[in-house]
Amino acid sequence: MINKLWSFLIIVASVFLIIKGKADVLNSQILSSGKVTLDLVVQIFPIISLWLGIMNIAKQSGLLNKASNFIFPILHKLFPEIPKGHESLGLISSNIIANTFGLGNAATPFGLKAMEELQSLNKNKEVASRSMITFLVINTCSITLVPTTIISLRMMHDSTDPTSIVLPCLVVSSLSLIVGLIIDRIFAGRSR
Repeated sequence: MINKLWSFLIIVASVFLIIKGKADVLNSQILSSGKVTLDLVVQIFPIISLWLGIMNIAKQSGLLNKASNFIFPILHKLFPEIPKGHESLGLISSNIIANTFGLGNAATPFGLKAMEELQSLNKNKEVASRSMITFLVINTCSITLVPTTIISLRMMHDSTDPTSIVLPCLVVSSLSLIVGLIIDRIFAGRSR
C-alpha cells in the first residue's frame, strides 16, 4: 500500500512539474538527491556504528541482561499474561533499552523477535494479543535518552548545539509513552 502511495505521489509531482514547464527542477532534484543521500549516510554511519558497537559490547558483557533484570518488575506489571522467564520478556527489555539510547536500527531485530515470541503465546493467531498491542505501544512511544539520529542530523547541518535536543526529546518521549500506556490500558479494560 505504501509503495503504491509513494509511486502515485512521485508520478503526480513529476507530471505536474513537466506540465508547469519546470522539468529542469525535476532533473536537478533527481541528480542532486543521490549526493545528498550519500552525504547523509557518510555522516550518520560513524555515529550509528559507535552506538551499535556499544550496544553489542553491552550484550556480550551481560550488561544488557542485568538491565533487563532491572526492568523486569515493570515489564511483569505491563505484561501479566506472559509467563515468568519467557524469552519474550528479555527481547522486549532489550528492545526498550536499545530504543532508550536512540538505536532504532539495533532495536528492530529485538522487536521483531519479541513479536514472534509473543505470537507463539497468542491463542488466536489472526488477532494481535493484548501483550502484542502493549509492546507495540511501548516500542512506538519509547523513552529516548540519547536521540543519536537527530543529534547526528543536527551535526550534519552545522547546528551550533546539536545536543540541545536531548531534554526536549526526553520530555516528549516520556509523555508520549505515559499517554500511550494510559490509552492502551483503557482499551484493554474495555475489551474485557
